[in-house]
Amino acid sequence: MGELSKEQKLILKNIYDERESLLSPYATRSCSAIREKTARTVEDRLRNPFSVDIDKILHNVVYNRYVDKTQVFSFYKNDDITRHALHVQLVARIGQIIGSALNLNLDLINAIALGHDIGHTPFGHKGEEFLNEIYYNRTQRYFNHNVHSVRVLKIMTKSNLTLQVYDGILCHCGEKTFDKYTPDESRSFREFNEIFEKCYIEKDLIGKLKPCTLEGCVVRISDIIAYIGKDRQDAYKAGLCKSMEYETNISNKELINNLILNIVENSLNKGYLQIDRITHEFLNKVKDENNELIYQNDKITAPYYEIIRPMMGRIYEKMIDDFTKHNFQSPIYKHHLNHPILGNYCRKSVSNRKIIISADEVVVDYIASMTDDYFIDLYVKLFGKDKFSKAIKYVPYFEN
Repeated sequence: MGELSKEQKLILKNIYDERESLLSPYATRSCSAIREKTARTVEDRLRNPFSVDIDKILHNVVYNRYVDKTQVFSFYKNDDITRHALHVQLVARIGQIIGSALNLNLDLINAIALGHDIGHTPFGHKGEEFLNEIYYNRTQRYFNHNVHSVRVLKIMTKSNLTLQVYDGILCHCGEKTFDKYTPDESRSFREFNEIFEKCYIEKDLIGKLKPCTLEGCVVRISDIIAYIGKDRQDAYKAGLCKSMEYETNISNKELINNLILNIVENSLNKGYLQIDRITHEFLNKVKDENNELIYQNDKITAPYYEIIRPMMGRIYEKMIDDFTKHNFQSPIYKHHLNHPILGNYCRKSVSNRKIIISADEVVVDYIASMTDDYFIDLYVKLFGKDKFSKAIKYVPYFEN
């Protein structure tokens, strides 16, 4: 029961082999997929390795938390403003359009895209900035969401994904744009693990990373395409800026369409992604204007620095104290260390419950896994309604 016949297996193998044979010579073949731990799974019969990784990510317990994590705008009761759950879907879809046109491995693109932000903090990049600040001051180690996304999938939930997916997630950060994206040389798990660890101690390494697959490069540029116009669209909806404030007055739809077409036009039958000079300059202009009017706008960022930053500092200190004093009634034990799925990664074994990672690692893992609402509710539970929690003001659905 539930087992395919030899004839059915052969039919499926021939179908998969034919699909792979039609891919671009620069595409990543499923037969090249590498896992750190080899195991016979149903991927041998119904799914290729990267398709298996998609399902592992979608069914990961942490994936659910995308739905209440800030993309850029936190304090708005507005269902039309983007949250992280939508962002990763947009990245996946844009990546699939580019990948389909270039005849690349769409399952690999999809897996990287869906998992690329799974380690993100509550409150978006501001939350990431504040958690990194605390963590570095205590340990001289850096926190970056792309590195933590790999940690969530590889260490915390032991998902045993392929090297190519982990690599694409680690190397996805696209704060700086390029006119050409060329994959790095392929690497082994040993080399990947060394790079992964170096990211905690070398500040500038993140900006130098390049994916080792063309599909990883597609996700990296798709991440930028997905947020750069959408963030503007959300800013309009929130009433924080108007389109006429931008010199590059272009709709999200036009921006996505123009960038995808330009990439495909300049990258067909090539082992790299290319954007022409004029389009690349325009893209940088859009990013610069977003930085000025959105990401570095005091009106938008002030609540994070004045409210969320001190709240995160207090939560961090309290959780360190609860952990070191073995306060088993604390949420860090009840909701994290004793979580039926997440709770085992930090222990010596299933039978030996001794915790083998540092207090700071435990607390960082816990805080990074929180949603926005959980973070605020936890703070109120720990410290009551103080000046910080009372200062949080949401723009309501309905005006009085």
